[in-house]
Amino acid sequence: MSNPVFVLGGGAWGTALALHAARIGAEVHLWARNAQTLPNGAMPRLSDYPLPPTVHVCSTLPQVTPDCVLVAIPTQYLASVLPMLPAGVPAVLCCKGIERQTLAFPLDILARERADVPGAVLCGPNFAREIAAGLPAAAVLAAPEHARAQALSSLLSSPLFRLYASTDCIGVQLGAAAKNVIAVASGVTIGAGLGENARAALITRGLAEITRLATALGGQAATLAGLAGLGDLLLTCTGAASRNYQMGLALGRGMNTHAALGSLPGVAEGITTAAALQALARAHGVETPITDCIAAFMEGQITLPQATHSLLSRPLKSEQEPSSPV
Repeated sequence: MSNPVFVLGGGAWGTALALHAARIGAEVHLWARNAQTLPNGAMPRLSDYPLPPTVHVCSTLPQVTPDCVLVAIPTQYLASVLPMLPAGVPAVLCCKGIERQTLAFPLDILARERADVPGAVLCGPNFAREIAAGLPAAAVLAAPEHARAQALSSLLSSPLFRLYASTDCIGVQLGAAAKNVIAVASGVTIGAGLGENARAALITRGLAEITRLATALGGQAATLAGLAGLGDLLLTCTGAASRNYQMGLALGRGMNTHAALGSLPGVAEGITTAAALQALARAHGVETPITDCIAAFMEGQITLPQATHSLLSRPLKSEQEPSSPV
């Protein structure tokens, strides 16, 4: 790399990405809203992985032109940091979700707020701690133009963090957002003692639900069978470090939504995404019964037994029928 890399977001994911960028030879400027709160330049939850001298934690970005900017800010707050982006420099959005008020995906928010910044999105089955540790992983980097996706994938890849280029921005972003909702449902299933069989069925039918909505929006079914779909879904629905899964576990064990949120070490995007995903599905005439149930359950509109009965009493369908709802 000839120029620095900027990383916006001093949370666990931003810190892990900064460590990765440093390992592949970049001088990194890691912007944190409260940079002085990072002890010794390390995120408290990643204190085992101190930042090297090539990572500079800052509250103001330097006046240099980076190769790219990695944006690791939760989707609901993404718009607030976009004015900081340098014009013309590719921004890789490393966040997952749907903006609650507008139903916009991260790349839509970027296009709305900063049309002068070429965008891409990075999604995949990645826990921050494992990226920070340098363990093997893979993800998808999607951009509207193949050349941009390929160039950024080559720039940011390493043998231990393989990035696969894609132009299916809709499929990648929808899969990344929707899997958080299914992960909450997966946690509820285990927390309530419904068993591993039930969780396997839920994950499988959840993937079918996500794929239906993605294709209705113009995404590709093959994308949902890959890293940004099935891969991310499996990790988030089964990994103990998944905040959305932890949220579901707490709900399944009897906590209310407010208490469950308070028990988490960070943001569970599935909470804010569920209602937005439900609205998006209704606007496109797509049935999403799992999303509908988990949204109603988290809002206290139905009980867990009612949600379970609602899903299990649905008419049986043919699994081979692509449009068949759960």
